[in-house]
Amino acid sequence: MSAWLQRLRTGLQRTRQGLTDRIGAALQGRQVVDEELYAELEEALVLADMGVPVAERLIAGLRRRVQRAHASPAEVPGLLRAELAEALVPVAGRLQLVSPGPTVVLFVGVNGVGKTTTVAKVAHQLQAEGKRVLLAAGDTFRAAAVEQLTIWADRLGVPIIHHGEGADPGAVVFDAIAAGRARGVDVVLCDTAGRLHTKANLMEELRKVARVAGRALPGAPHATLLVLDATTGQNALQQARIFADAVPLTGLVVTKLDGTARGGVVLAVAEAMHLPVVYVGVGESADDLRPFDPEAYAEALVPEPAD
Repeated sequence: MSAWLQRLRTGLQRTRQGLTDRIGAALQGRQVVDEELYAELEEALVLADMGVPVAERLIAGLRRRVQRAHASPAEVPGLLRAELAEALVPVAGRLQLVSPGPTVVLFVGVNGVGKTTTVAKVAHQLQAEGKRVLLAAGDTFRAAAVEQLTIWADRLGVPIIHHGEGADPGAVVFDAIAAGRARGVDVVLCDTAGRLHTKANLMEELRKVARVAGRALPGAPHATLLVLDATTGQNALQQARIFADAVPLTGLVVTKLDGTARGGVVLAVAEAMHLPVVYVGVGESADDLRPFDPEAYAEALVPEPAD
């Protein structure tokens, strides 16, 4: 097993164990696959924070697999795992870079989700792919955010554009894009202030940043990634809906899959919002965020029949 898959399994342990226990309890002593079993399995998926629509669809798929295979109760866990793995495939996305560059990426989300560190970790990922990256410290309302991103930039050896505390975030993003064009970088990654998504004026500020990016470079931002904290469960879906009303989102980054997370929410949010999951994060180091791999996620999340 790869080191990354092991970290992912560890991060999803709470969800994984919950599913294992509930599926085991549903199957205990059962001789036939009946409606009661399907109901208990659907409840197990809902309790894993996958949400009712996803759980219903997965159980419908499981029914078809059971009928085709004339499966016994003992075969159900394997068939459910296969159905979950298949459901994750269309959820996966990738950060698409434009040519000629730079590709401008905005990172948005509420305070506390790990947005600033996510910007740095994505920079690290892109560096590993041979891309030239520039950071924009657009969270000017929180002095620690600028300092934090500057420390990361120094550690990674990437340039950063920042202004003073309380500066206009749109101006920071504009200057960063201009610098990125002048220096011939491939990607400009822009941090933004953690929005209190119930505050209309702050969401309007986010819209302004996006408009300014478009003035600095036609077509920008080329991607807007919403960073979500997996430990918040279904509350992440509400955040996604409100941010989608403010700016066009192109993908999701799910952070803090660190053992306390509600891993099923990845499916719930991605399906409800019709947005791909681009990255997932399991820890604090630069290597603890990776592009979303549906097969690895399914393997880490869903218990195997003999697991």
